[in-house]
Amino acid sequence: MKIGLRLISAGIVTGLLLGLPLIGVRVQGQPLSQYTEFPPLTRYVEHAGFSRPIFALFALVTLALLIPLLIWFAGAIRRRPLRPPAAPFPLWGWAGIALLLGGWILAWTRFPWAAAIQPFTFSPPWFGYILVVQALTFRRNGTCRLTSQPARFLLLFPVSAAFWWYFEYLNRFVQNWYYVGIGDLSPTGYFWLATLAFSTVLPAVLGTYDLLTAWLGLAAAPPRPPRRIPRWFPVGLLALSAAGLAGLAVWPNLLFPLLWLAPLLLLSAARLLAGRPPLDPEPGETLWPRIARLAAAALICGFFWEMWNYYSLARWVYAVPYVDRFQLFEMPLLGYAGYLPFGIECALIGDLVSRRFNGTARHSNRQGTTQ
Repeated sequence: MKIGLRLISAGIVTGLLLGLPLIGVRVQGQPLSQYTEFPPLTRYVEHAGFSRPIFALFALVTLALLIPLLIWFAGAIRRRPLRPPAAPFPLWGWAGIALLLGGWILAWTRFPWAAAIQPFTFSPPWFGYILVVQALTFRRNGTCRLTSQPARFLLLFPVSAAFWWYFEYLNRFVQNWYYVGIGDLSPTGYFWLATLAFSTVLPAVLGTYDLLTAWLGLAAAPPRPPRRIPRWFPVGLLALSAAGLAGLAVWPNLLFPLLWLAPLLLLSAARLLAGRPPLDPEPGETLWPRIARLAAAALICGFFWEMWNYYSLARWVYAVPYVDRFQLFEMPLLGYAGYLPFGIECALIGDLVSRRFNGTARHSNRQGTTQ
């Protein structure tokens, strides 16, 4: 019975995440075909120009989020446990370094002999990065996801691809980024090239989070008793996020930040309605340290995403309304604020994979004991 209710709830949430933006398309009276073009090459959203007042407002909001994060990290670094490494740096970690550096060189150079593979060179540095952060975590703790939970770790890759394809879907309604250097790819070629790159998102962010946790240690504190949240709050949160998703196609210039915020709010509302917190803390911690590490992990990965993208042959370019100034690589500086909630969204999906994996394992164990 519980499994059936969970499947129904998951189906409803998935239907809202996918269907609500299409309501905005119907309201606008726009043809659906322009949102389903594949590969997505046509640019049809007219983006607003730079606005100093809106830039200043976004900057203040970003600083309000970033300053507490920096203060917490400064204290966490001072309190970090000083202990020797638990294991030597593994051999496969060196293989990751070689893959990262080799892929980076190929991505940023234009050797004639590598011309045929140039559009496919964005992913190898990320596979190398994932191995390196796993190896650094292993060196610090003597264990990591790759060694202790290999099946669950590998499952993150296909889940990650589906996860980022959803954000590509949302971007069709606001067109805050678009791709260049992919014009010669067939739809099938584009799908597999993109899926390979998208498969690295969750392993990279969650691996970086694990490394930060291993390096800083858990912020030991007894968890606080859960606060009683009024029933109207998650209902209001659900309505707000639903309206935001539906409005993306109607007001793409005004609501573009909701591309990152609305899915998080909707998932949080669904968890609250199910009697769960918006995000589970680590055992023995309050929730804030986990949020801080997740935001930092996504921001670190964001820096490398933007840097490795900058000189790649097949790459993305931004068109962000109101704040498209002061670029760091291709990304406008304030655009990096989107990585802060993105880290939490990665954790929600990672936790979902862990729960489903644990549930399957427990079910298999129970079957094994009854045979």
